[in-house]
Amino acid sequence: MEKFLSNPKEDSHRYSTQTQTKVKLDNGLVKLTILRPQGFLTGIKYGGMENILDLKSSETNRGYWDINWSLPGGQDRYQLIKGDDYSVVHSSNESIEVSFRSTYDPSTSGIRLPLSIDLRYILRAGVSGFYCYAIYELPPGCRAFDVTQTRMVFKLRQERFHYMAISDEKQRVMPMPEDLLQNRGKQLIVPESVLLVNPINPHLKGEVDDKYQYSMDNKDGGVHGWISSSPVVGFWVIFPSHEFRNGGPTKQNLTAHTGPACLAMFHGTHYIGEDIMAHFKDGETWRKVFGPFFVYLNSTPNISNAYNLWIDAKKQRLLEEAAWPYDFVSSPYYLTAKERGSVSGRLLVQDRFVSCSLVPAKYGYVGLSVATTEGSWQTESKGYQFWVQTDLNGNFTIKNVIPGAYGLHGWVPGFIGDYLDNARITVSSGSQKQLGNLTYVPIRDGPTVWEIGFPDRTAIGFYVPDVNPMYANKLFLNSPEKFRQYGLWDRYTDLNPKYDQVFTIGVSDPKKDWFFAHVDRRGEDNKYLPTQWEIKFNLDSVTSGIYKLRLAMASATRSDLKVHINDMDVKHLVFQVQNLGMDNTVCRHGIHGLYRLYSIDISWSLLVKGDNSLFLTQAREGDAVCGVLYDYLRLEAPASS
Repeated sequence: MEKFLSNPKEDSHRYSTQTQTKVKLDNGLVKLTILRPQGFLTGIKYGGMENILDLKSSETNRGYWDINWSLPGGQDRYQLIKGDDYSVVHSSNESIEVSFRSTYDPSTSGIRLPLSIDLRYILRAGVSGFYCYAIYELPPGCRAFDVTQTRMVFKLRQERFHYMAISDEKQRVMPMPEDLLQNRGKQLIVPESVLLVNPINPHLKGEVDDKYQYSMDNKDGGVHGWISSSPVVGFWVIFPSHEFRNGGPTKQNLTAHTGPACLAMFHGTHYIGEDIMAHFKDGETWRKVFGPFFVYLNSTPNISNAYNLWIDAKKQRLLEEAAWPYDFVSSPYYLTAKERGSVSGRLLVQDRFVSCSLVPAKYGYVGLSVATTEGSWQTESKGYQFWVQTDLNGNFTIKNVIPGAYGLHGWVPGFIGDYLDNARITVSSGSQKQLGNLTYVPIRDGPTVWEIGFPDRTAIGFYVPDVNPMYANKLFLNSPEKFRQYGLWDRYTDLNPKYDQVFTIGVSDPKKDWFFAHVDRRGEDNKYLPTQWEIKFNLDSVTSGIYKLRLAMASATRSDLKVHINDMDVKHLVFQVQNLGMDNTVCRHGIHGLYRLYSIDISWSLLVKGDNSLFLTQAREGDAVCGVLYDYLRLEAPASS
């Protein structure tokens, strides 16, 4: 039995006790029960609730880490992560940290996950919550394998936790898990989407529930959770940093969903596809610390004050961010502030067709990643990434950077493409790199002939339709995220039942006349047919040389895209790509996925003085949820001398 106190002179019931099968940690506020040696979190006692976790689930299926992985070319394997050895790695009056470790031996026969994994839990005196993290390590001599996803999952009491909150705007009373079953719900085209036909809560009847509707960008998340009734308790997952999550600030991750489930996502392919899978070669070594993240618990005796639990959780998130990196973590692989460095500079943009002088990269994003090519930070999945947003003048300071060699990446709203500094940046312990002024020169050949949209890497500036009333989620009816509604791909057919959209430069309005997703049209027999969008534009004159079409995509899913100028024959075909993208953004109710930028040459000989047309053809047929989400389109005249 080990005892730790918030005050050594104080006699309080804060103990670590162990049996052959369980470890119990208690700081007087929170009591954890963890299976030994596996590391499954089976009990959380807090706020008058004997166990916050779901009693209907098995003890191995309440609070657990899991992973999806495969051998090269093999099928996906899903497994729970569990330890083989338990130990107390730190115990003091202030905190206790426990370890549940599994060690992989490459010489072992059979197919096993080739990772050594150390699951850690930290309970601190006087703290209303606990910390979780894991150390993944690939020892020498391992076989090649791929990782698709890894996370920690919490399943909460079904009869208590009904109210979910993931942002100020995205909060609601949620369905019960039984509502997703056949007798109460109807599965729609997308397997995760269920129409609530006969829900336990009659107020939810007729709504669609889908876990992807509650996705969030890393940059916009940081705290999400649930509030219970009787007693009124809040359960919150807080990310004090996103450095250990893959895909950078724009990566979308699941948060919480009907279950009630609360997720801590670290690595996954959602909204990107297989491009972001982590591929490990034969004999490769690797180590990464996922976390710590904080599980925060709060409560109130007055149900009328339940919303204040969300307000309090947001404040706690700020406190956790300010305390990062933590000084109480025991692993030598988790580096403290003194062991890290910083990078500062100022980013400017040079586009002579926008301004004669350099323009500050106002509210741009700047980050350090081990990715080595422009934009590849989006699919980098093994290292750490450190991102900040610039100020009005383009200034930035990236603090608490783990030592290593990085590329300095960036992107700026209002300008296309990705910035990558030519030089690798080496950060060492305690270093403070001053980079001075940096200049991003977005790709540009000539003056703008016309443009559609605003380059911000999303399709949010285009026309997002109202949901079909048959498939509404009330949470998004009056929301800036109305794109989260189910079935919006079919609204294109409702708006354009026979003829595809035509957009006229100088007349049409992108916010009204450009559908946010270039999808198939539903035919009379419910077969999905190719669609051809037309952009009409007028040229006062045609300059000899090469015109450039900048085609920035916010997302693509199984798209066969063709671009023609003025005629639909082979001579006038200027671009085509097949089976582009696996973002699944259309069916997962997103507004962006993996950003892509194409520069397309258009010979002046294909254009005419006067009226011209550019055709964008979604050539794939029979796919309800294939599509391209455009971010921005620009036609440039030939470069002048």
